[in-house]
Amino acid sequence: MAGTPPPGPFRPAFWRSPIRGPWLTAVLGLVLLFGVTLLFVTGLLSYAAYNPGLGALNDKTPDKGLLGFYLFTWPTRPAWLYRLTQGVHVTLGIVLVPVLLAKLWSVVPKLFTWPPAVSPAHALERLSLILLVGGVLFEFATGVLNIQLDYVFPGSFYTLHFYGAWVFMAAFAAHVVLRLGRMWRAVRSRTLRSVLATDTAHTTPEPPDPYGLVAPAPARPTVSRRGALGLVGAGSLALLVVTAGQSIGGSLRRTALLAPHNRDPRPGPNGFQINKSAAAVGIRASDIGPRWRLEIHGEQRRLTFTRAQLLALRQHTAALPIACVEGWSTDDQSWSGLRLADLAALAGTPHARSVLVESVQRRGAFRSVLLAGNQLHDPLSLLALHVNGAPLSADHGYPARVIVPANPGVNNTKWVRRLTFRT
Repeated sequence: MAGTPPPGPFRPAFWRSPIRGPWLTAVLGLVLLFGVTLLFVTGLLSYAAYNPGLGALNDKTPDKGLLGFYLFTWPTRPAWLYRLTQGVHVTLGIVLVPVLLAKLWSVVPKLFTWPPAVSPAHALERLSLILLVGGVLFEFATGVLNIQLDYVFPGSFYTLHFYGAWVFMAAFAAHVVLRLGRMWRAVRSRTLRSVLATDTAHTTPEPPDPYGLVAPAPARPTVSRRGALGLVGAGSLALLVVTAGQSIGGSLRRTALLAPHNRDPRPGPNGFQINKSAAAVGIRASDIGPRWRLEIHGEQRRLTFTRAQLLALRQHTAALPIACVEGWSTDDQSWSGLRLADLAALAGTPHARSVLVESVQRRGAFRSVLLAGNQLHDPLSLLALHVNGAPLSADHGYPARVIVPANPGVNNTKWVRRLTFRT
């Protein structure tokens, strides 16, 4: 018969958990409502921090169209801004994984509804559910892989994650609009205090619901709703403990067990995290040896400097962290070198609106980047030659690298060979 579901999960009696129901689903959904919204906002801020409006070098999603409606010039102050927003984005994403898995568990019977569609409206609802579940799994999976610097997915992480986020959030927003009233009624159907006071022996199923979440033939409880919430909360807390240290930095970085730990150079003034080593991007000794020169191009003149000549110019210092899209960041490091604004003046372009920074790096992304006018004119923005009182190491960008407050780490170009100031 067409209406008879096949054996297994397509039959309602297959699902027997006595704690599955509208209340638990609604509580988990409420947490995700606030958590995912904050993830989306901080993700949009992360994209804006690359200043994609400056041009193709910075824009990893050139076909974004109206999706870039909100873009603005990323500020340089406070200097720890990107460290905060991206740290929150990555840490919160990891912390929400147990909540997400619990929410999917709570609604899994809905994924096996039979028949799959009984009307065009029902088919549309099922399609939106596929986009919602598929979208959230895609976003979390690519995000976690990016944190681990494990790019096993095809294409650019930035493009996939950006467009995936918009597809997921469209389905998420539609789902919230359609389910908000139902969720609110379910949350109010029982108090959190009563749930926390109920042990496993006294746990009973919720009344039958029209949405197919409550098991028609529930088994005896093996865990209470209190225990389920405690398990999810403990999982999130554990992930917070082993993740947050990579964003906080300092001694707490040792607690970040899930962060890549093969990116720390040997101890010393240059002994703080890197993303990619000089060898990994094809930097050769001859590229950064005695024959290295820095070219500065401006409207009125072109200049060439050796490292010794740069060191002979007036030096400035800035205490700035490095923060990357993967969520890790360092404490403030003491950088010294030349202000980008001073170099713009030397090139005869004191009122430059942007600067093109080019590296000797031969392969890999971010070999060149554009910095906005507010970035190059900030007094803390340097072409750094030293860090923590020592010359830059090769892995940290010797002979010279850019360091700009509140700038994503990949845009603080290393192994700089040319600066082109533009008006």
